[in-house]
Amino acid sequence: MSEARIGPNAIIRVAEALTQMRGRAVAADVFAAAGLSDALREPPQGMVPEVQVVRLHAALRGLLGVPTARAIGAEAGRRTAHYLLGHRVPRPLVLLLPRLPAWLSARVLLSAISRHSWTFAGSAAFSARVARPVEVGLAGCAICRGAHEPGPLCDYYGETLAGLFRALVSRDCQAAQVSCAAAGASACRFELAW
Repeated sequence: MSEARIGPNAIIRVAEALTQMRGRAVAADVFAAAGLSDALREPPQGMVPEVQVVRLHAALRGLLGVPTARAIGAEAGRRTAHYLLGHRVPRPLVLLLPRLPAWLSARVLLSAISRHSWTFAGSAAFSARVARPVEVGLAGCAICRGAHEPGPLCDYYGETLAGLFRALVSRDCQAAQVSCAAAGASACRFELAW
């Protein structure tokens, strides 16, 4: 069985957010604690082992505390959404989806996210349901794997989803993480509503 992998945005955008918010020296300390100093010096160009993402988020929480780790994860998620919209989402969809009724745009976007979930979910089981609100789930999420906290930790995924939905479905989209495996839930779940 091959090792699960995740797209490099999960490391690159965290490095950017961390450096901007806390400085290069703190970023170097966090990446060193995660065993990823090389990834900070030379950002990965392809899929990365899922375990690197797990270690990076554990190092963020361990060295900087949960509130700061969540803030960095949220900023990294916003940066990931921006990157995806500019480089990965086909231009025709970027132009078309905001012109469709929100329910239809949400259905098309969730279908695309589902087809490409292997690029960001790693070994986690991805689920999505078009409803009001839209529901997205990750069972076995890499961001919070091994953590035990009373509240949600997966701001990276929440803000990535929110950024995509605000740009392609509705500018009024509100996103919330409603459950987290770190708090004992069976999966990390997000709701998106407008």
